[in-house]
Amino acid sequence: MANVTVIGAQWGDEGKGKIVDWLSERADVVARFQGGHNAGHTLVVGDKVYKLSLLPSGIVRGTLSVIGNGVVLDPWHFRDEVAKLKGQGVEIHPDNLQIAETCPLILPFHRDLDGLREDASGAGKIGTTRRGIGPAYEDKVGRRAIRVCDLAHLDDLGPQLDRLTAHHDALRAGFGEPPIDRDALMAELRDIAGFILPFVKPVWLTLNKAKAQGKRILFEGAQGTLLDIDHGTYPFVTSSNTVAGTAASGTGLGPGGAGFVLGITKAYTTRVGSGPFPSEQENEVGQRLGERGHEFGTVTGRKRRCGWFDAVLVRQSVAVSGVTGIALTKLDVLDGFDELKICVGYQIGDTRYDYLPAHAQDQAKAQPIYETIGGWSETTAGARSWADLPAQAIKYIRRIEELIDCPVTLVSTSPEREDTILVRDPFAD
Repeated sequence: MANVTVIGAQWGDEGKGKIVDWLSERADVVARFQGGHNAGHTLVVGDKVYKLSLLPSGIVRGTLSVIGNGVVLDPWHFRDEVAKLKGQGVEIHPDNLQIAETCPLILPFHRDLDGLREDASGAGKIGTTRRGIGPAYEDKVGRRAIRVCDLAHLDDLGPQLDRLTAHHDALRAGFGEPPIDRDALMAELRDIAGFILPFVKPVWLTLNKAKAQGKRILFEGAQGTLLDIDHGTYPFVTSSNTVAGTAASGTGLGPGGAGFVLGITKAYTTRVGSGPFPSEQENEVGQRLGERGHEFGTVTGRKRRCGWFDAVLVRQSVAVSGVTGIALTKLDVLDGFDELKICVGYQIGDTRYDYLPAHAQDQAKAQPIYETIGGWSETTAGARSWADLPAQAIKYIRRIEELIDCPVTLVSTSPEREDTILVRDPFAD
């Protein structure tokens, strides 16, 4: 049985939570490998709704869940999210949840810096969640980070704190903020350490043992490929690599462990925050998609921008993430449209492109080239087989497959986990 890596193939918010939940029932381990609590996953299980942002989705099912080294961890948010889920009846303990020893910590001054920068950026705002994700990743690559394993050695933290405060105090001074209160920070770390440390394990070892035993591992990506720090619409991106290859570096399992790469994409396109969006519909169509799709961010609550399906961008995501198959979500949102449009290229000046150029100014100028396809009047909501779908909906799916050079392996027709059409079982490959 193969492992499965789930990634977003658009700008995030594609419905990964439901798909991961649907798959996690048959997985032995679920692993997060990048991002932080800026990721929002909503799971609907029976009459209960679970909103996760840091914990792997498998925890709701009791599946062994691990937070890999590629994740930046806010320990106070971790404590709060655990408490919230326990309040909903979810069993969480060190036997079913592990945190990698080498996760960098998101600290209070990271959140401060995130907000200060956004407020001072004017027209250059990125649209971050202001949760300290970017500054924490900066400290990681700058070799200043305090990591989870440091919580067990707080008395030895002096040299690392010297390096960290030397950097941040200068930044804070530039914003007119006081230096970091080292004593207060140490008190907060000592207070939270006792809660975090029981969950801390060498996650790379856990995953390699699971692989050796033939267990099924489900890697859960956050955000989407178009927000990747290298491959996304820079600078309007997240601070981590969101592509499937990060499953290896972000957990320590190795590149051979990724298995079947399942790219999640909506049957249309959405985006939260700033940045280019060639197929955006700032009109009645966009309003209709947003209302029918309940397009508000799980983490931020911000209204999502909505537009037609962009086959060019999804084809790029398929290529850079090595996607094996697509899970197409929210097909039911398109019910009742007389016609649908699919972006098949861009016009920038006199040049036509079959990919999105890298420069932000070119991206901002890209005009979509559309192909029009007939819609359907019947409902697809709750469909669980091809026979339940209108012929025109199947035609729409088949055309998407042709344009993105990748087969659709799952179709989701509502937030309910059972309202899923399985075309090809990712775990069976």
